[in-house]
Amino acid sequence: MTKKTPLVTIERHIFEHQKRYPQATGTFTKMLQDMALAAKIIAKETTRAGLTNIIGAAETDNVFGERQQKLDLFADRIIFEMNDHTERVAAMASEEHEDLIDIPPSYSTGNYVLLFDPLDGSSNIDTNASIGTIFSVHRKFTRGERGTMEDMLQRGKRLMAAGYVIYGSSTMMVYTTGHGVHGFTLDPAIGEFILSHPDIRIPEQPKYYSVNQGHEKYWTPGVRRYVKWLQGIEGKGHDPLGHRYIGSMVGDFHRNLLKGGIFLYPGDLRDKKQSFAGKIRLMFEAQALSFITEQAGGYASDGIGNILDVRPHSLHQRIPIFMGNVSLVKKAEEYIQKYDKEWTELYLPYRNKVLEDETVSNLHDQNGTE
Repeated sequence: MTKKTPLVTIERHIFEHQKRYPQATGTFTKMLQDMALAAKIIAKETTRAGLTNIIGAAETDNVFGERQQKLDLFADRIIFEMNDHTERVAAMASEEHEDLIDIPPSYSTGNYVLLFDPLDGSSNIDTNASIGTIFSVHRKFTRGERGTMEDMLQRGKRLMAAGYVIYGSSTMMVYTTGHGVHGFTLDPAIGEFILSHPDIRIPEQPKYYSVNQGHEKYWTPGVRRYVKWLQGIEGKGHDPLGHRYIGSMVGDFHRNLLKGGIFLYPGDLRDKKQSFAGKIRLMFEAQALSFITEQAGGYASDGIGNILDVRPHSLHQRIPIFMGNVSLVKKAEEYIQKYDKEWTELYLPYRNKVLEDETVSNLHDQNGTE
């Protein structure tokens, strides 16, 4: 008789992992459960978006001047409301807000800060393509009851947890607490996330590369030659990778996490003012997905070095990104080092910019974020 695989919900999985640490209070565990509940609510609305008035653009722009989608604002509100009253979070930050989001004064605060992109790839909403939520958690280290910007601006190496939810043909939540990567698929019949992808590891043999090929004319010489190498046009001794790109970072990342490959959104030289840093937000996208990549046996770089080592200097800081199989990312670094001196000279001062407040820098050093 075939032995049945036990049905493991995300709540059970989190609880079982918590039992490995006798000193754990359960606070962190409940935070992950809160995010799972928020994901269920958002998933319900995304599946009904075309039938309700929640589809389409809102009448407001975000901090980058981009027109917000109604579902963006809905997801942003749900994540906030799932976490503002729990006494587990000291402050939050969202890609949709210019500054950090304070916990209402009527509620007590906790020992963690939460950063999130409520709905990545929201331009795909109207076309029914995959979209997603990205989140990450840092431990609060400053004094005082309320969380501060300094608590947010910690290096990725200090992350306590990170995860994402992909809303596609099914809804799936993937997360790590620094002890492997696990994926859970939402069973709509019972309303529970069920463990479907335990201990995810990026396959050693990569299959795909994901990049916006339409931006090729803006790429630096090194990136252009590197993509030719991925295509098998430049260099010898390797098979070309297939190209897949849907314009939703979560969707493209998820595919490559399971199938092997690389996602890249490089900086370029189109204006020499900001585009050298690319488009991806360090604190809301890159840190979380880089942490997951590393925990799954991969590597994430900005073309210079490990993204998790980059010290943030602003909440909405942008960063170039190359993440996936270690060998592919290291090869990208080689091409950039060899051919992209002009880009490197523009980007490094921005990358190495330090926080203006020296007190904050000292606190970072004392707490191991150096």
